[in-house]
Parts: sequence; C-alpha cells; structure tokens
Amino acid sequence: MTHTFHIQPGSKISGNLYIPGDKSISHRAIILSSIAEGVTEISHLCMGDDVLNTIAVMRALGVQITVDADKKLARVKGVGLHGLKPSKTPLNCGNSGTAMRLLCGLLSAQKFNSILIGDESLMRRPMLRVAEPLRLMGAHITLSDNNTAPIAIIGNQHLIGINYESTIPSAQVKSAILLASLYANGEMKVREKTLTRDHTEKMLKHRGNIKIPSDISSAAFFIVAACITKHSDLIIYNVGVNPFRTGIIDILKLMGANIELINQQFFGNEPVADIRIKYSPLHGITIPQDLISKSIDEFPVIFIAAVTAEGNTLLRGAKELRVKESDRIAAMVKGFTTLDIKTEEYDDGVLIFGDQQFQGGCVNSFGDHRIAMAFAIAGNIANGSVVVTDCKNIATSFPEFMSTSNAVGLNIVCRDDH
Repeated sequence: MTHTFHIQPGSKISGNLYIPGDKSISHRAIILSSIAEGVTEISHLCMGDDVLNTIAVMRALGVQITVDADKKLARVKGVGLHGLKPSKTPLNCGNSGTAMRLLCGLLSAQKFNSILIGDESLMRRPMLRVAEPLRLMGAHITLSDNNTAPIAIIGNQHLIGINYESTIPSAQVKSAILLASLYANGEMKVREKTLTRDHTEKMLKHRGNIKIPSDISSAAFFIVAACITKHSDLIIYNVGVNPFRTGIIDILKLMGANIELINQQFFGNEPVADIRIKYSPLHGITIPQDLISKSIDEFPVIFIAAVTAEGNTLLRGAKELRVKESDRIAAMVKGFTTLDIKTEEYDDGVLIFGDQQFQGGCVNSFGDHRIAMAFAIAGNIANGSVVVTDCKNIATSFPEFMSTSNAVGLNIVCRDDH
C-alpha cells in the first residue's frame, strides 16, 4: 500500500506551530543514552519511523527502552560502554542512513558480530565512506559488491585512534568515527575541510536528561510555505538553530525572506529559537558554497521557493543530493517538468528559472519523504490541483505532516492506493 497526496491551492499560511523533535538529534540521543551509565529520559523525541527503528535496533542489542508515544518521551536504561549484547537477527535500520552509519561505528568496536540492513532505498546508498575510516582504525567491515549494505561487521577487533581527514562532508561519518573512538586505543583526530553539524560532539559533552529541539528540517517546509504565500504570518516554536543546520534560513534571507529568530535559548547544549516568517517577495541568487552542507536536507523545498523568485537561482557543488533517499536533483527536475517549471540540470546541481507559476499535475516523489513534502508545499500556490504519489515514507521523519499542514492553511488529502 502506498499513500498519495492530493493538494488543492490553499490560502495564506498562518498560526502558531510546534514541530516534532529533531530526527538527527533523536538518533544520537537514543544511541548515546544506550551506552551511558544509568537512566536517561529523552523528551520531545521524534516519533518518525527512522527513530523508532533505531530504538528497535538498540533493544535488539539488549538495551531497555520504554516509549510513551503520546508524550513523545523515551526512558533509556543505559548498559554502559561494554554492556551491549549480540542480536540474534540482522539489525534493520529501515530508511535511515543516519542510523546505519552511526551504528556501523558503534558496532565495529563491540566484541560480537553484527549485520546491518535497511529498506530498498537504504540498501542502495553508499557505505564505503563510513567503512573506509573505520577500517583504518582496525575495524573488520564487509560491504556488498556495490559498496552498499548489507554491512557485515566482525567483532572483537582492537581499534586504534588515527588522524583522519574527511574527503566528503558528512556528519554521519564523523559521528561513526567518534563512536568507534570511544573504544579505541590512542588519540583520535578528525579533520573536516567543510565543517558539518556537531550534534554528536555536543551530546558527548552533555550530562543528564535530554530535551530535543524541534526539527528545522521539518520546519523548513512551513518556513518556505509562509515565505512564498501572500499574506502569510507564521510562528514556529522551539526550533533547533544549530549554526550548522540553519543554511535554509541564511539562503532564504539572501533571497529577501522576512524571517526573524526570537526567544533564543538552549536545550542542553543545542541553541533553539522561535521562528517568525512573513510573506515577502523573493529574488534569485547563486547559492554560496559554504551554505551547501548547512542546508543539504532542505534543498528540495528551497528549490520550490526558487521557482517563485524574481530572477534565476543556481546551485552547483551539491552532488551529494544524488545519493540521498532518492536522486534529489533528478527527482525535483522531473517533478518540475510535470508542473510546467523550466530548469537546467547539472551533475552537481540545478539552475531554476525564476518567476514561474506552478501548474497542476501528478508528481512522483520516488518514495522520498522530502520530495513528497516539498511538492505538497508547491501545491498550495499552484494553478490547479497537484497529486504527489508514493508518500508513505513521510512517516520516516514527520508522520504529522498532513495534519500540521492543514492546521496552518494548506489543503491536503491523503488517499491509500493498494
């Protein structure tokens, strides 16, 4: 069974929103709490399928985790660094590259063997980038002939610290190395040519219970919706504004967006703020290279904003978009073509011609949650109804997306296709 979104053109985007907890931080909170000593309570946890799969994996490794889904609260009874137990079956990470890569680092340092698998999309994603540095540390890791999952990890290795300079900007790879280094002999140094999100580093310094900020990657869809829909005025509360994640705000402000951060504070070591967005006409830009890694997950909806801007928007140097849950450059260009939007596709980016009007049509999301949600936002300002197919994977990150959308002014109906 698949889910199809039917979006009718809507009205202004307005109201006050609470967005689910940050998925990226939630993964790290579950994993690090599992190998900590004692009990950790995690509040405002993301309840998407990706995080639930991480919880299931840690339970399979012997960790006691209780979850109150209504309260978005998890209670993790940590087993310490050396308390994990071997799983009787392969560990299924579902759709989550974050889970698979971080767990690869953690499990490479255990005394037992493990196998990591995922859904069809995850089993196609590149894993050599995480296996290589771990192998340099002494890990025994086997990939498929295409350097993808399944990942087979032979335990009881003796890891050593190394000096490693990353070749691909990836917080997931960095985090995997950091988790493995907790068990390694000697000093570990990781150097990044392009700095990436530092949630793992911040959480390693944290002590006690954890409160998760709202997810800026989920908030991004409503930030853009308010930016491009006339008469909109929206506030989103307690959003994580880690400077390595706020590229979308920086890009939209360069395009002329009216975005204000208010009530800034900290949840633990993570900065948060309420975000107020008002409609403002946008103009096209060339996206700065130093903002790409800070907005890599938000480009599908940034592209939606670019269509409405006066003048063209150019993105280059973003080849990483080709190896996400889908080929996001190709998926967005195909969707744009369906909705009568002109673009020029490059191997590492796209040129979006500005000041265009979305038409109605049926768009394939290719099972990618961020593609599906991005085109749902486009449907709000289209000249006709927009249908987005294969939307089931929205549940991986933002199962409340449709109800949240309709609460602030969008008009989305979900239908199940058998």
